Amino acid sequence: MEIETLRFHCPGLEDGGRFPRDNTGRGKDLSPEIILENLSPRAKTLAVTLEDLSHPMKGFTHWVMWNFPAREVIPGGLPKYERLECGAAQGIAYGVHRYAGPKPPIWSRHRYRLTVYALDCVLGLSSNAWKKHFLKAAEGHVLQKGSLTAEFG
Repeated sequence: MEIETLRFHCPGLEDGGRFPRDNTGRGKDLSPEIILENLSPRAKTLAVTLEDLSHPMKGFTHWVMWNFPAREVIPGGLPKYERLECGAAQGIAYGVHRYAGPKPPIWSRHRYRLTVYALDCVLGLSSNAWKKHFLKAAEGHVLQKGSLTAEFG
């Protein structure tokens, strides 16, 4: 199955730009609002990952969420729970079940990749799953995928 490009934007966060302070661990640590531009009508759920591309452990995960109902907007500032009221699960990232925004060591700058996936199903994963478990379970179910990269520090 060919994966189509999913276009999205986050207010105040541009590809190649900088993370707004409110979306970082040095600010309010709020997950960003994600506005989808071409969501497939076949999508059942959405998933999101946030990775630190500059971390010594390449691709260090700051956020992994799946089973968010397919809709045009993922609101910002999602609650810091394993399971959200909408049925989405926030897996283990940065040692917690929640969004953990960029927070590189002081005086350093890191690059982060935010990726959004549109899937054709609900995944039967435990909220104790990690990004690698999500990616394995999502194989063959990703209809669309898009990402942006931004810096902080």
